[in-house]
Amino acid sequence: MSLLEIKNLRKSFGNVEVLKDISLTVERGEVLGIIGPSGSGKSTLLRCATNLETPDSGEIMYEGTFGLVFQNFNLFPHYTVLRNIMDAPLKVQKRKKEEVLAEARELLKKMGLEDKENAYPYQLSGGQQQRVSIARALAMNPDILFFDEPTSALDPELTGEILKVIKNLAAEHMTMVIVTHEMNFAKNVSDHIIFMDDGYIAVQGTPEEVFNSGHGRMKEFLGKFAEN
Repeated sequence: MSLLEIKNLRKSFGNVEVLKDISLTVERGEVLGIIGPSGSGKSTLLRCATNLETPDSGEIMYEGTFGLVFQNFNLFPHYTVLRNIMDAPLKVQKRKKEEVLAEARELLKKMGLEDKENAYPYQLSGGQQQRVSIARALAMNPDILFFDEPTSALDPELTGEILKVIKNLAAEHMTMVIVTHEMNFAKNVSDHIIFMDDGYIAVQGTPEEVFNSGHGRMKEFLGKFAEN
């Protein structure tokens, strides 16, 4: 059973059609990488899939729950790290405090942040804040986890620590959908990749199929990355 199925999704902003008849599925344990140039519809697709945008037409069907990790962390600045992680499980899921506390501390340990539970976001590096935001999303025990360019707000030297965390989650068979501009990462961590261009899925398949595609726009896109 697919955890996520999207059928014939369309979304416009004014006269600009950003998503043009998008269909895809995500299976349990699968990592889907979404790549493509700026303005191709990647983030809009993710925002529609996570109910942050309302599509104009099409269907989005879930089997289970989802979590979302934003580009810019979106931590509560006046909450400690521990409270940031515990807040939603306590208030939304109404779980027992002792259980949530134990799980939050275990997640911090997993993220290498066990000594930061009483720190505030401003006291952390960007990479540490993003690891807290990943722990916060995982604390809700989602069936599928979405990442919207999780390294785009980070300095290059901090990018690696986030990519390592996501690779570890993939090794644990966490179902993930990752919008990313890190091509090598997408190639190495994804089971399936879609390349978006001008609101369409232009190429899709295994990493090998997509990165070795003869599609003109795909080759042009990868060529620009090779130059950077």
